[in-house]
Amino acid sequence: MSRTMPPVGPPLGAARDRRILILDTSIRILYPSILVLALYFVFSGHNRPGGGFVGGLVVGAALALRYVSGGAAAVRSTFRLPPHVILGLGLFLSSFTALLPLLLGGSILEHGDVEFHLPVFDKVKVTSALSFDLGVDFVVIGLILMAFAAFGEDLPNAPDATDDGSDDPNPPGRPATRTEQR
Repeated sequence: MSRTMPPVGPPLGAARDRRILILDTSIRILYPSILVLALYFVFSGHNRPGGGFVGGLVVGAALALRYVSGGAAAVRSTFRLPPHVILGLGLFLSSFTALLPLLLGGSILEHGDVEFHLPVFDKVKVTSALSFDLGVDFVVIGLILMAFAAFGEDLPNAPDATDDGSDDPNPPGRPATRTEQR
């Protein structure tokens, strides 16, 4: 008497839809922490190592973690603006910051600063290098988001949990014909 054994393991495509609890929980903690680190790099970059480029790369690392956890849809839902708009805003901001001193009679990338007092922070100094760094940061973030949009899309014909393979052009066990091989 032969009995058919149930298949071992998850159905075809289910491993792709399955979430990893440790990864998802870790990303809930790490993602905001990495973004705070990126902000630190952007705001301290004009006086110390860091700046807009390094801050943008750190945001890219955080987005890569989101991609590993939730796929392209999670990365797409992170920002409300499309990636090309973020990139364009960054390019405009950094170019405007670099060229504004020319309009005011100075030289390219000449910077100015403003100091003011805040109740909690006391003396705060803001330089025009900060707006340039923010522009570079937006350019890098926009480029990384565009890369995820271009290369990180889910395949349209990828199997999911409900795909049993019955509509595949070359199911297992049947050799491909000459026309299917071309």
